[in-house]
Amino acid sequence: IQIKGVMMNTKKKTQFMTLTALLTAIAILIPIMMPFKIVIPPASYTLGSHVAIFIAMFLSPWMAIFVIIASSIGFLLAGYAIVIVLRAFSHIFFGTLGAFYLQKHPQTLDNKKSSLIFNFVLGLVHAIAEVLACMIFYASTGTDLKNMFYVLFVLVGFGTIIHSMVDYYLALAVYKALRKRR
Repeated sequence: IQIKGVMMNTKKKTQFMTLTALLTAIAILIPIMMPFKIVIPPASYTLGSHVAIFIAMFLSPWMAIFVIIASSIGFLLAGYAIVIVLRAFSHIFFGTLGAFYLQKHPQTLDNKKSSLIFNFVLGLVHAIAEVLACMIFYASTGTDLKNMFYVLFVLVGFGTIIHSMVDYYLALAVYKALRKRR
């Protein structure tokens, strides 16, 4: 396994796989177990549902991709509507882009202004991907998208930006606390 262009030794590979497995388990369990969630299909807000994704994104693009796929499976197993599962899978866009960006600019997480800008841009990418996932889903079912402006752009779009930014800061706090313990 390679991270940031450096071959990992056996201990690092084991740590990487263990952390990926842990974040994967968390990503699957949060949509299933989290008691605080608001669901107004196609919008859903499950507190902390992006935390494992963000932590994985802070560490590795491949870890982020794996955790995002697992999170989507978690939403499916939790019995969410398929449009919400598709929204979860759309996280592949912000998670991958963010992880590759952080690979080149890791100092972003330590600078408050850079981190805020990064968080907001991720929130926008996140929201755009989720709105597009909903639009594709509803267009394929024959739903008139003209009547869905409020649902798509306010509930899903704007709501996703806020939800994403909150979960980013939760993940950043956990990540920084764990990084100090190393």
